[in-house]
Order: sequence, then C-alpha cells, then structure tokens
Amino acid sequence: MQVVKAGALYFALVFGAGFVLGTIRTLWVVPRVGTRTAELIEMPIMLAVTIVAARWTVLHLSAPIMWSARLEMGCIALVLMLIAEFSFVLWIRGLPIKEYFATRDPVSGAAYYLLLVVFAIMPRLV
Repeated sequence: MQVVKAGALYFALVFGAGFVLGTIRTLWVVPRVGTRTAELIEMPIMLAVTIVAARWTVLHLSAPIMWSARLEMGCIALVLMLIAEFSFVLWIRGLPIKEYFATRDPVSGAAYYLLLVVFAIMPRLV
C-alpha cells in the first residue's frame, strides 16, 4: 500500500507542476515563440520537477529500497499520468484522442514521450 501512496503522490506533484507550467506555456510562451519551442523550453523544467518530486516522495514516504517497488511506484504514477492526460487534458482542449496524436509536433512529441519514460523510472534512479 505504501508503494501505491507514493506513486499517487509522485503523480500529483508532477502533474500539478505540469498543469501550472502548461498553462503558462500555452497563454504566454506559445504566442511568442511557437508551440515546438515552448514545449522544448518547458521540458528541462519538468525534468527537474520530476527529479525533485521523485526524490522528495521516496524520502518522505519511506518508499521501499527494492528496485522493483520503486519501479512499481513509477509505473503507478505513469498510469495515473496517462489517465489524466487522455481524459482531463483532452477534455479541457476539446480534442478526441485521434486528433491529439495527429496534432502532436514530431520533435517535441517524441521528447515528451521520452520524458514520460524517464518519469516512470525516476523513482528507481533517485
């Protein structure tokens, strides 16, 4: 149960930061530099948030040291992130999932998917 709590908290921290940064990106950065550049600018910040959130969650919730438990924590957080992305975020944007994938920029989209993999394994790495 501790792993599930840790995964949920880790997800909430990163999703919350991403929601705030995504709002800033969409409203202020995209109009100035374009979507691709804005998303690529945001990614190092989200990587830092991911590292800090994983480390903080592991330390404060005393997540098990076993690599499998930490990987499970990351996978739980990833599943929650994908559920949030494909339901809440698409609902806000008013996009069907097919259009979401069709409109993703190939460069920043690939970087985003790589960041999701890093997000899943980060609890194991910290």
